[in-house]
Amino acid sequence: MSVKVNITSKGIQKVLKNYNERQAIAEYIWNGFDANANTIYVDYVSNPLGLLTELTIADNGYGINFDRLPQKFEPFFESEKSIQIVAPKHTSKMHGRNGVGRLTFFTFAHDAVWHTTYQSDQGFHNGEIRINTGGLNNYSSDFSTVPGHTGTTGTTVSFTNLKISQQDIETIVLPFLINEFCWFIELNKHKNYSIIVNGEALDFSSNIKSIEEFKLVYPDTAVTFKIKYVHWKENLHKELSKYYFLAGGEEIYKDYTTLNKKSDDYFHSVYIDSDFFRDFDFKSFENEEQVAIFGAAKSSAEYRFLIKALTEYLKSKRKPFLKEYANNLIQSYEQDGVFPVYASEREKDLRKPPLVNLIKALYEIEPKLFGGLNTDQKKTIVRLIDLLMRANLRDEIFEMFNGLIELDAGEQHELLQLIKGLEATEK
Repeated sequence: MSVKVNITSKGIQKVLKNYNERQAIAEYIWNGFDANANTIYVDYVSNPLGLLTELTIADNGYGINFDRLPQKFEPFFESEKSIQIVAPKHTSKMHGRNGVGRLTFFTFAHDAVWHTTYQSDQGFHNGEIRINTGGLNNYSSDFSTVPGHTGTTGTTVSFTNLKISQQDIETIVLPFLINEFCWFIELNKHKNYSIIVNGEALDFSSNIKSIEEFKLVYPDTAVTFKIKYVHWKENLHKELSKYYFLAGGEEIYKDYTTLNKKSDDYFHSVYIDSDFFRDFDFKSFENEEQVAIFGAAKSSAEYRFLIKALTEYLKSKRKPFLKEYANNLIQSYEQDGVFPVYASEREKDLRKPPLVNLIKALYEIEPKLFGGLNTDQKKTIVRLIDLLMRANLRDEIFEMFNGLIELDAGEQHELLQLIKGLEATEK
């Protein structure tokens, strides 16, 4: 059977222009996990020149149901606007784009063939679906029922006429997959989820900077929360830093942590497992911002206790991380000649240490103040601070930064005390 979808092949490529080969391959893996697979197999073969001759992505999920084939391979677009790759907001289930991602192979191959087996009340069905880059708006399929046959369900996608090399896979794609799926594999560790590449499990621990497990117990009701904290070395792409609320190992809900999007490369995940969440109604908050979520949780003393404790914990874990990065910032400023040139060594010894201390402290409070600046902008902000310090305008310094960045009461006090003691030298 041959079916044509309602958009041209070039139109599909235009719509999917935000995808590259790394994201496309990740999408096929997400499709497998979305199909309830716990193991994804990625296998590739290259020729003596290092170009890929074969690439397959297989899963042990429930397969592609023939009756639902139109929904999987016939995306109907209202316009040719590019599709953004967006992670689910409050659940990790159904991460893929339900069919759209299946057409992204044009980024790395010319042909794709799906071999799939699924089970219905009538028995096992085996099928094949074919698409090529020149006709992304056409697919051919052939399905049959095997009465009485028993076996296993799953899908294998084979890509041919490939446009990527073994080096691309090993130096670009695989590191991307580690960052893309590390948090998800950790979330489903008790289910033994894995991605196997050419017979070897992909090592997600390579992206772990540190990991800690502990318990929090609310004293009044003895409600216990089992916590697993993971500090990642590199970013988690669209997933960002989140709390994962689980009951008996099953994810109930997820949302951003209070330290997400702080522009400081502090990438982290917090997995919280407790029977307390079995009857917890998260859904009523899905359309609200994070502040509203945590605000509405004030009705639960246990939840308020949990979030307060975790917020303090994350801040304590972030501090040494930010101190390290603040030192790196100062080193880069030294190399780029950002600091003022002083008339004498005595003047430098008097003025530079307090300036360095203040910049470090400001970075630790709000890293985004120093993010995305070119060298001239860095010089401007540093020398403005230096001039205000030289003029002894300490109140003005506090008011300026207190207005520029959102500070809680503790951070305001910390900044004020630091500015009052600007004459102190770095310890």
